[in-house]
Amino acid sequence: MADAALDIVAMGDAIVDVIADCDDEFIRRHNLPKGSMQLLSAEEADTLYAAMGMAREMSGGSAANSMAGVAAMGGKAAFVGQIAEDQLGLIFEHDMHALGVRFDTPALIGGPPTGRCLILVTPDAQRTMNTCPGASHELSADTISPALIASASILYLEGYLFGPEKPRAAMMKAVDIAHAAGRKVAFTLSESVCIAGRKEGFGKMIDSGGVDLLFANEDEALQLTGRTDLESALDELKAKVPTLVITRGPEGAIAIEKDERISIPAAPVSAVVDTTGAGDLFAAGFLTARCKGASLERCLWTGAIAAGEVIQHYGARPMTDLKKLVQL
Repeated sequence: MADAALDIVAMGDAIVDVIADCDDEFIRRHNLPKGSMQLLSAEEADTLYAAMGMAREMSGGSAANSMAGVAAMGGKAAFVGQIAEDQLGLIFEHDMHALGVRFDTPALIGGPPTGRCLILVTPDAQRTMNTCPGASHELSADTISPALIASASILYLEGYLFGPEKPRAAMMKAVDIAHAAGRKVAFTLSESVCIAGRKEGFGKMIDSGGVDLLFANEDEALQLTGRTDLESALDELKAKVPTLVITRGPEGAIAIEKDERISIPAAPVSAVVDTTGAGDLFAAGFLTARCKGASLERCLWTGAIAAGEVIQHYGARPMTDLKKLVQL
C-alpha cells in the first residue's frame, strides 16, 4: 500500500449556511422541527429566507465542516461535493481554498443552484436546520477522481448525501476505490431525520463491510438498530463495524474497537451559544488524531475538544486556533 498524500478525503453536501437568530414563536409559526433538520424545495427555501431576520452566510455542509476542522488541526484534507456556477458556489469554493482544504469538483452548469441551509438559532442555543440541497444532490460518479480517493488514508462519507441515487452511486464507487487501495472508510449517519427513508441502504452498506469506522449519536444508533436501549444498539453495531463511535452531547462520547471500550465526558465549555457543527467537529478531531496515530481515548478527547470549541460561537467552522487547542 502506497503512503497516503492526504489524511482524509470527504464526500458530502456542498452547502452554504444562512444563520439567523429567532424566538420559539417563529419556530412554531412556521411549523419548523425545532432542534432537527428538514429538507425544503427551492420555493419553500425562498419563502422561509424572506421571513428570516438578519443573517450571516458561511460555507457549511456536514463533511465540509469536518474537513475545515481537519485542516485547522493541521491535517491534510480534501473535499468532494457539487456546487453550481453561481454566487453561493463561488463563496463555497473560496472558503474551502482559504481554509487549506483541497476542493476541485467542477461547478455544475445549467442545473439547480448551489445548496443552502437556513439555520434558525433559538435562545436555548438549539439550531433548527432547513436544507435545500440544490446542486449538491447532483454529484455523479463521473466526477470522482480515483487518484484523489486512493491518495487519502481515510475516505469520510456523510449520511445526508447517501439518500439520492446519483450521489449514493458516487459514494459507493469511492468506497470501492478506497478499499481497493487499502484505505479505511469512515461514515457518519449525520442526522436522525435521514435514517427513516435510508435505513435499508445504511444497513446494507454496514452489513457488507463497507464501513470501517461509524459515527452516530445516541438517537441515531437507536433508530438504525430499532433498539430501545443504547447498550443493545451498541452490541448490534459493534459486531458489524471495526470501530464504533457514539456521541452523547453533554454526556460525552463512547468508542468501541475490538475488545477496547472507552467512555469520556463532554469537554468543559464556558457557555453553549450554537450547537451547529458539534458532531462535524467531533468527527474532525477524532479522525485527525487517528491519522496521527493517537490512542482511541486521545481520539475521543480530540473530538470532544474540537466540538466544545465550535458550540461556543455561531457557525459550524472553528474560530480559534484548534491546532493549539488540541495539541496533537
